[in-house]
Amino acid sequence: MPRFLKRGVLLRSLAVGLALVMVSSCAVRTDQIARDPNTVRIAVNGWVGYEASAEVLANILREEMGYEVQLIRVDEQPSWQALDQGVMDVIVENWGHEELFELYGPDGNGTAVDGGPNGNEGVIGWYVPAYLAEEYPEITTLEGLKANTDLFRTAQTGDKGEFLAGAPGFVSQDQGMINAFDLDLEIVYAGSEAAQITEVRRRYANEEPVLFYFYDPQWFQEEVDLVKVDFPDYHEGCDADLDDVPCDYPVYDLNKIFRAGFVEEDDSGPNSRHTCDTW
Repeated sequence: MPRFLKRGVLLRSLAVGLALVMVSSCAVRTDQIARDPNTVRIAVNGWVGYEASAEVLANILREEMGYEVQLIRVDEQPSWQALDQGVMDVIVENWGHEELFELYGPDGNGTAVDGGPNGNEGVIGWYVPAYLAEEYPEITTLEGLKANTDLFRTAQTGDKGEFLAGAPGFVSQDQGMINAFDLDLEIVYAGSEAAQITEVRRRYANEEPVLFYFYDPQWFQEEVDLVKVDFPDYHEGCDADLDDVPCDYPVYDLNKIFRAGFVEEDDSGPNSRHTCDTW
């Protein structure tokens, strides 16, 4: 998984910073659920890149720094709810979710804080295999896709083309794009990222048509040759109504989210505060 290996230095720095936070006088909130200060509870969201990052981070914390680590498998939105309830400490990779930060961040419940960038830029989009783009070059444009949705028809979708999604809980504006661009497509959920990759891999091996939700960075992009479909560029506010989204996905500056009490600022001096703010 080449893309994950590139992140090793970033994750090691993150782990070191986390350890410094824990041994500094950054206090755990006394009004939250009591917890062992030597234990870190990390949310594990359901896509492979996140899982790999969480495992590497947990291994560094356990093996090199002596902390207990609990890896807790949970979907994206419930991860934030767990932070709010004081039963989770760290979200390793956050894709946007401005509405959740507004609800749980400093201007909301005050139970979640921005942990800073994790070193990656996230791109979500619609993808087709390169062999399909070579046969139908226009299919990577909006008008070309609109004229060729019949290529993606399946027994399940009938007269509509299939748009293959992963899990319903992922960040998504796909139905709004289908509505706004009047595309003759129906969303079919594979159920998980792993199931989606398995299905795309099967169709890719047989050089069958497939149109699907995917993202970068992701190790599967190293295994298969994919082409992203071009849509009108994202601009602020174009996704305000998720039932009518006439634009592509934004580019996400991926960041970490922490439980507020986990890195709460105190009066011990600038070094401690700097560590809490920057790890």
